[in-house]
Amino acid sequence: MRSLRALTALTLLALTSVVLVACASTTGKSVGENVDDVTITSEVKAKLAAEKISTLTNISVDTDRRTVYLAGTVDDAEMRARAEAIARSVTHVSSVVNNLTVRTQ
Repeated sequence: MRSLRALTALTLLALTSVVLVACASTTGKSVGENVDDVTITSEVKAKLAAEKISTLTNISVDTDRRTVYLAGTVDDAEMRARAEAIARSVTHVSSVVNNLTVRTQ
């Protein structure tokens, strides 16, 4: 019974290791970097949604190695700048690439 538990624990450990290595190898990033990027993206989206300006919630947010990429269309230059400022205010963001376009009227 004891050897069965040890074998099960060893199998789970090996399986977890394989999954973590596979995740890192497909993106070229460590598991920690992936988690950081997901966290940053979530925080930026939450802050944009909290602004309660409908245009800001239609912005696409992606994060790669702590660089936030903003894409989409906003109503004016002020909203474009505000979205970038919000993204920069999130902890651990190293830079922001603002690909937002201003809607022509």
